[in-house]
Amino acid sequence: MITIYGVYRSRASRPLWLLHEIGVAFEHVPVIQAYRLKDARAGDAPLNTASSAFLSVNPLGQIPAMVEDDLVLTESLAITLHLARRHGKALGPQSDAEAALMMQWALFGTSNIETAALEITFALADGAPASDGVIAIAAEKLRRYLAHLQRHLMGHLWLVGGRFTVADINLAECLRYAQGHPTLVAEYPAVKEWLERCQARPAFTAMWAKRMAEPA
Repeated sequence: MITIYGVYRSRASRPLWLLHEIGVAFEHVPVIQAYRLKDARAGDAPLNTASSAFLSVNPLGQIPAMVEDDLVLTESLAITLHLARRHGKALGPQSDAEAALMMQWALFGTSNIETAALEITFALADGAPASDGVIAIAAEKLRRYLAHLQRHLMGHLWLVGGRFTVADINLAECLRYAQGHPTLVAEYPAVKEWLERCQARPAFTAMWAKRMAEPA
């Protein structure tokens, strides 16, 4: 049995989206981030990343985490790549070359997209206007990589193999953090259309509805 630890309002959204796509049975344990608790002394109630029960799963105290049989994974993109390879059928790699490309796009997302995209999300959440210097700098960091993604997607509907795969889930979830910027993604029409295709999928909308149902 696959067990995913983490709330939907976290990077656990990535494996949870994938699992909704696959339709395989899994257990979801909604572990919340300890920093989000109003009372820092809340201890193990509710189950959170500082709870002793969760630290026995992931001593780093981070979500998501996945347990499947004797395997424990504690990085979101490693979890999605594993699940797609083992259970995902067409969502996973069909050759060694596809596996390498899916890994490359995952590293592209986490190395080049996610950090700057998160800077945009955090600044906007703090009430900064879109013209804020932090947001402008983060957007400029992303333009180089979005231009690369634009060139690729001008000739491809999806990232790998001509079909929707775990590569699309991983990169779309990294880029989602930048969607609050009012113009950035729209500067790259092929990227915008690809992201909209990803997020129009029933499994994404099901995941997103559960995310929105959680306390902010």
